[in-house]
Amino acid sequence: MRELRDESLSSWTTMGVGGPARRVVVAENTDELVDAIREVDDADEPLLVLSGGSNLMIGDEGFAGTVVRVASSGIRVESADRCGGVVVRVAAGECWDTFVRDAVAEGWAGVECLSGIPGLVGATPVQNVGAYGQDVSQTIWDVRVWDREDQCVRTIANADCAFTYRHSRFKGSSRYVVLDVSFQLDLADLSRPVAYADLARGLDCAPGERVPLSMAREAVLDQRRRRGMVVDRDDHDTWSCGSFFTNPVLSVAQFEALSQRVAERLGDQGGTPPRFESDGAVKTSAAWLIERAGFGKGYGLPGAASLSTKHVLALTNRGGASCADLIALAREIRDGVFDAFGVLLVNEPVLVGVQL
Repeated sequence: MRELRDESLSSWTTMGVGGPARRVVVAENTDELVDAIREVDDADEPLLVLSGGSNLMIGDEGFAGTVVRVASSGIRVESADRCGGVVVRVAAGECWDTFVRDAVAEGWAGVECLSGIPGLVGATPVQNVGAYGQDVSQTIWDVRVWDREDQCVRTIANADCAFTYRHSRFKGSSRYVVLDVSFQLDLADLSRPVAYADLARGLDCAPGERVPLSMAREAVLDQRRRRGMVVDRDDHDTWSCGSFFTNPVLSVAQFEALSQRVAERLGDQGGTPPRFESDGAVKTSAAWLIERAGFGKGYGLPGAASLSTKHVLALTNRGGASCADLIALAREIRDGVFDAFGVLLVNEPVLVGVQL
């Protein structure tokens, strides 16, 4: 294991903010990862497990404890046949998009629409990462974790992961540390049915059609690049945590109240809020609400913290922003949407040392 002292955490996150950590331990395999966590727990020290840093904001004061950086690697095919597809186990420290790229090249279908998402594999089950009509709960077979409470390795089947929209049993709990994830993917040359309307338009196909895997991947990457959602250190629009707010999931009555507020505030020109049925509830668009509350692309410029010039869901560091700057902008947007429409937006990234 490598060990670093008083390391600035800003360089370990895609947002580029965060103060120093007293100690950073880099665990390069599963045994090192477990040993590092056990050592910190035995010493009763504060622990922060750091994955790819793409869904994380760390306060300017840093972290007064030990940060364990997940740097494990390895992809292993456990079974493969035409009927059951392929089951592949992936180490928590593998780059997610590299795994997706390799899956597409191997003819493994089921994650192609999750191309371009930054971060590491171990973080994907935590918030049930998803985009363009796919999420990892559709393909995860099981998740192997270190149980800090019982001090043992556990394998948790998909059905026991409590997956919901951008959530799982692992989110909001420090008990489990993901060691590796196994995925069950189709052996196929074509993608799973295209479920996202914008993506279907980009592919010039009808929703529900299948397209070659490589074509689906490139179309998703194109969509994400145009929205500033593929990390590029030369493009400040990508110095972000991706989508900062989750799409609100409302009851039918709450959605009707929202529609009434929109009509009263914006009149006939405001349109109607997007509506997607979701297990008896209604999901609507956070981006739609943000724009109509008066926060357009680039809001906050020329300040160091602003909305992306490509997508209003991304809060970005234009260079030199502090975590406090970005949190202040996030609060302004959250409060502005609530004042306008009575809907409380919830942050998607994990906040360490700060509160929204």
